[in-house]
Amino acid sequence: MPFPFHINILDLLCKGVLIGILVSAPMGPVGVLCVQRTLNKGRWFGFVTGIGACLSDFIYALITGLGMSFVMDFISNSHYRYILQISASVILLLFGLYSFRSNPMKNVHVSNKNTKGSLVHNGVTAFLVTFSNPLIIMLMMGLFAQFAFIIPDHPFEMSVGYFGIIAGAMLWWYGLTWLVDKIRAVFDTNGIQIINKVVGSIVIIMSIIVLIGTVFNLYTLPSIGQ
Repeated sequence: MPFPFHINILDLLCKGVLIGILVSAPMGPVGVLCVQRTLNKGRWFGFVTGIGACLSDFIYALITGLGMSFVMDFISNSHYRYILQISASVILLLFGLYSFRSNPMKNVHVSNKNTKGSLVHNGVTAFLVTFSNPLIIMLMMGLFAQFAFIIPDHPFEMSVGYFGIIAGAMLWWYGLTWLVDKIRAVFDTNGIQIINKVVGSIVIIMSIIVLIGTVFNLYTLPSIGQ
């Protein structure tokens, strides 16, 4: 299906990086696990935990992209596309509020075990923890719709976009473990909640801006497949 607008690969790559960061940044169970392992076992054990989560997110991104590519004919209708973007803004707003208000440490058991386990074991367990939460697909659907990320019948361009998602996620986990390792002497559970509030605030602000822009027709998504 031809696209009437020029596909900017660099723009798609940047969108992928941003999606990867926004999907990884909320401090859920795997985020807490990453911080705990960085503090208790060392930075690279924490980073490998992030790699496991990144792999799970990538699989869910592929599933989300595949599902959305089948409904692009539906989305090509301007009215339906408008509804989709409004819905995506609401989903992101609710997610931002949840992230801002949540306490990720509430139901997390803090382990005092000294056993490190192998790097592979740490990565696999993080993958399983992340993959056990299919609700991540809802967040990805909202982000994909907001950024007009899906471009059917353009496998090379989409491969670049998905590479961006991996790069963004890896960038987040690398930066998080570096920061926690540098300030390990003063980092505690309050630091985890602060990260959640910052991430939640960014998502809330972004979703409100996009929602207002959509409602008042301040901008529109590119027309698809006419």
